[in-house]
Amino acid sequence: MKRFVYADNAATTQISKEVLDAMMPWLTEGYGNPSSIYAKGREAGFAIEEARRKVAQALGAEPREIYFTGCGSESDNWALKGTAHKLASKGKKHIITSVFEHHAILHSCAALEKEGFEVTYLPVDQDGFIHPQQVADAIREDTALVSIMYANNEIGTIQPIAEIGAICREKGVWFHTDAVQAVGNVPINVKEQNIDMLSMSGHKIHAPKGVGVMYIRKGISIPNLIDGGGQEGGHRAGTENVASIIGLGRAIEIACADIEAKNAKVAPMRDQIIDALLKIPMSRLNGGRQNRLAGNINLSFPGAEGEALLLSLDLEGICASSGSACTSGSLDPSHVLLSIGLSHEVAHGSLRISINDWTTQEDVDYIIEKVPPIIEKLRSISPMWEHIQKGELVLEGI
Repeated sequence: MKRFVYADNAATTQISKEVLDAMMPWLTEGYGNPSSIYAKGREAGFAIEEARRKVAQALGAEPREIYFTGCGSESDNWALKGTAHKLASKGKKHIITSVFEHHAILHSCAALEKEGFEVTYLPVDQDGFIHPQQVADAIREDTALVSIMYANNEIGTIQPIAEIGAICREKGVWFHTDAVQAVGNVPINVKEQNIDMLSMSGHKIHAPKGVGVMYIRKGISIPNLIDGGGQEGGHRAGTENVASIIGLGRAIEIACADIEAKNAKVAPMRDQIIDALLKIPMSRLNGGRQNRLAGNINLSFPGAEGEALLLSLDLEGICASSGSACTSGSLDPSHVLLSIGLSHEVAHGSLRISINDWTTQEDVDYIIEKVPPIIEKLRSISPMWEHIQKGELVLEGI
């Protein structure tokens, strides 16, 4: 039988049995509304508070600084728009972010620009790294917020968050980080790292989709993104997604239990895949070897178009993703890959493989076995590859 290998964990993860077991009572008999004062409602409310405690402990925060949301994108929107609208009255209408943030950040910034806010988009180097001095140089008297993602979702670059946070704290500017890819993969302590606000999502750490977290440091108050009720301390309206919140609490407890041991298992498998696939002629690794998420692999294979590559892998039972946005109806390559200097031609032939501690050595061997012949086959029918072979098209950085 054809093997199945799931290697797109940066997109989403499977709910773990431990998480599902924790959720099940709250999907069946524990159906009370947490806002109700009778016993069944109070039980759900107590369970939510226990999950809040677990999230706070994992992030080095206090429980009252944790707010449950619908997803990481909602948390990102709340952080940026809430801060902008809060501080605009004080004349602070400038926001700093980077060119390769998640679209939840970039599109929020674009929306704020339409309202008259000014946004500085910091460039990144060829490895996708933001240098703290860039942030320091960009901060102005009217800067309201700096938002820099903790770890990039496409090329896995881990940013110097503590250093950036220290600069922001020194200059009296609020600092937000989108930590959706980082939570459970790198140790995080919001107090030690001077993080004022943080976004995360449950479905990246084996919890269900549709539940996220917003950490807001005590002393910071921003307007609600969603109005209508008194849930989450009056800051996020809507009856709580009890079972998913419980699942997220259990998932983050597991994910952060021993990050060092998990990475010690995953990183060698990542390096094995990278080293093997770089033997393919004219291939390149996107992002640096250092300061990279343990499970992130992103390579380019010019002449092998991204969507065709994904479909070919799917026929072999391998789930992965591409640096090309073709499947979303756009012919544009990833903004992340363009931001690190890749040409459109190189970015269109990119492959992201994201593994985790559920990945086996057999999975790794299967990926290494199947990718090279697929690349060779796609290149054999590619006009672009023919031009490259004839020297009619020269690609920089390959």
